Amino acid sequence: MTKKAVCVLNGADVKGTLWFTQQDNNGAVEVTGEVTGLGKGLHGFHIHEFGDNTNGCISAGAHFNPHNKEHAGPTDSSRHVGDLGNIEAGDAGVAKVNIVDKMISLDGDHNIIGRTLVVHADPDDLGQGGHELSKSTGNAGARLACGVVGLAKM
Repeated sequence: MTKKAVCVLNGADVKGTLWFTQQDNNGAVEVTGEVTGLGKGLHGFHIHEFGDNTNGCISAGAHFNPHNKEHAGPTDSSRHVGDLGNIEAGDAGVAKVNIVDKMISLDGDHNIIGRTLVVHADPDDLGQGGHELSKSTGNAGARLACGVVGLAKM
């Protein structure tokens, strides 16, 4: 049974719509869409723990990390559930997103529905940067835009 979710990102300059599709309960989630208004280059892309944007993106809390792991890259076996790595914007400031992730889910213990997707100002160093924030946030910098992941009309 296919499940779908959507997230509309809003920030001062950064906007976007992301779609999440999961083919079955144990399947990977495909994340597709577009983010505009970015500076050229890599930008951290994470699911945060709360679906609360009452104080902008700050009230979304930390990365979604139900197993209390260190921050890492999306292909690492030990990582935050919400660690989706980076998206890359081209010269025009547009990032075309096409990610398949095996850890996030649209149901169960790793369900991201009701949580916040955040796009960051800087590249995520995937926990390898040696900075004091590398193992908690990937040192990805300010939160440029965010939105709550919600159920999508099928």
